[in-house]
Amino acid sequence: MTIGIAVFGAGRWGVHLIRNFLNHPQCKLVAVVDPHPEQLQAVKTRFQLENNVILAQDWSQGLELSEIDAVAIATPASTHYQVISAALKKGYHVFAEKPLTLTYSESIELCQLAEKQQRQLFVDHTYLFHPAVRTGKNILSQGKLGDLRYGYATRTHLEPVRPDVDSLWDLAIHDICILNSWLQETPVEVQANGTVWLPQNPPQSDLVTAKLIYPSGFKAFLHLCWLNPDKQRRLGVVGSQGTLIFDEMSKDAPLVLQHGHLEYIDERWKAADVSREVLPIEKAEPLAEVCAEFLDSIDNNIPSKISAGNVGAELVKVLCALDESLHQAGKLIRCDKS
Repeated sequence: MTIGIAVFGAGRWGVHLIRNFLNHPQCKLVAVVDPHPEQLQAVKTRFQLENNVILAQDWSQGLELSEIDAVAIATPASTHYQVISAALKKGYHVFAEKPLTLTYSESIELCQLAEKQQRQLFVDHTYLFHPAVRTGKNILSQGKLGDLRYGYATRTHLEPVRPDVDSLWDLAIHDICILNSWLQETPVEVQANGTVWLPQNPPQSDLVTAKLIYPSGFKAFLHLCWLNPDKQRRLGVVGSQGTLIFDEMSKDAPLVLQHGHLEYIDERWKAADVSREVLPIEKAEPLAEVCAEFLDSIDNNIPSKISAGNVGAELVKVLCALDESLHQAGKLIRCDKS
């Protein structure tokens, strides 16, 4: 079965989707839709698209094209609800860039619509397909860290600065996604505080610090900033017997198990069994795995067990609670109240 697909959005992430769908033998790229003609021309030139690949500037026009089975949406988050809803009502399967929407109620509505239409709604949470994240999940499930204590994550860079959402909505979803997968639970309470430096209308938080509290009592602390030239993509989970560290910026050792614990000897706490283990991970492009999972989901007409719409909705629920806390000066917010 060859699946015809239209990619909506030919920006920074959209071009990666175009490349992967072009390279997949099960897929036929039918159209690329983007409001900027220069972007469409750049894509046509970069990928040497054949003349039968339609280039359109209006997404509503794109939904009327023939030969389309699915649409991949890489447009600004503020447009997701409208575009995804229209695509599902047209009977198309939908691949959506994260976040699914900007409100939990809209995300749930889209999940219900996909079920009603018997179409697959898939959200691009690329890290769930990262070999290091998959390996890390296995390490945690084996109990190698002992009793889990807390987690931390830092995600910083100097750009891009998004005009449609703040650094919380732009960056936090990645680390929450990884932590939820590793812990096999979702936060029940959250806190967030933000700082605004750049003049934008409306004002957007350029720096956000956040706390996630899980049902087990596990707590995670996030540092998110898009005004920091010290680019970091580092996440850790600390247990009684060691720390599991995913450092995406480390080419040689992206996943490390730092062994060690404290023992009380001679009336002093002393470090014991300290060692560093670089964990082997398979080589694979996560986004290629993402696209393949989506196409398999369509082929079998079964929701993905890894990143279906409901996974995206749960993450939006947490983000909405964090956003509420951010706008209430760090008030502790229950996620089920968002």
